[in-house]
Amino acid sequence: MAEIRFRPRVRDLGDGFQVRRALPAAESRAVGPFVFFDHMGPARLSGERALDVRPHPHIGLATVTYLFEGEILHRDSLGTVQVIRPGEVNWMVAGRGIVHSERTPAGLRGVESRLSGIQTWIALPLANEEDAPAFSHHAVLPSFQENGVSIRLVLGDLLGMSSPVPTLSPMFYADVSLSAGRGFTLPTAPDERAAYVVEGALEREGAAAIEAGEFVIFERGVEVRLRGAPGARIMILGGPQLAEPRHVWWNFVSSSRARIERAAADWRDGRFAKVPGDDERIPLPEQGPRWVNYP
Repeated sequence: MAEIRFRPRVRDLGDGFQVRRALPAAESRAVGPFVFFDHMGPARLSGERALDVRPHPHIGLATVTYLFEGEILHRDSLGTVQVIRPGEVNWMVAGRGIVHSERTPAGLRGVESRLSGIQTWIALPLANEEDAPAFSHHAVLPSFQENGVSIRLVLGDLLGMSSPVPTLSPMFYADVSLSAGRGFTLPTAPDERAAYVVEGALEREGAAAIEAGEFVIFERGVEVRLRGAPGARIMILGGPQLAEPRHVWWNFVSSSRARIERAAADWRDGRFAKVPGDDERIPLPEQGPRWVNYP
């Protein structure tokens, strides 16, 4: 597999709040178990403008929320109420079904603030697709800092560090800052590895610089040396290629199309659990499934 490099498409979620969606894309549907990757914002929130993602369902995946700026209030059908702040991670396992909302906290409404971060979805292993839903919040993550290289490990294992987030399959996902001219070498394993440039740029010997807003999937088995120019903040991610096909429609991921169709009917007919304290809901899309398969 040769290197793949592209700019994520921009999507407007309403009220001018934009995301850059790197996965899924025409260039690549997944990187390891990562089947969805959105860069939220950066957005300026003030006055009546706030983030209000109403309650919506998931099955068959884990959501990962990680912020650079701002705060989000998470509520879910387990009764969880949790504010997430920069450098922390929310890990939500949907399993057989969960409902959640994501909103600007009350204390930030009506005042000026900024919001920026990454949300990604992890396809669960087949054996865990129907697990009981679960949620965990992690305010302290392992980190490394030396010679102009700063790494905070969000998920999995990397460079001798292990994240406390209870993932269910091998992977790595990290927030990396590089001073100008400083860098590190990305391990050759696992077989699928990628990077998203949040700020600055990356230089590589013998290749064009990777600019802010670009997503790159590296060639398998090739050692990659990443160097900041003039300084960079990037998210790196990877894992073994999904061994079994997945189907994805709306907010649902599963190895079974029939299971997704049943989840859609359950949401339409009100059979999912509700989010305590948040009675709104996002309706089921009128257009039925248009199947996207992974890998």
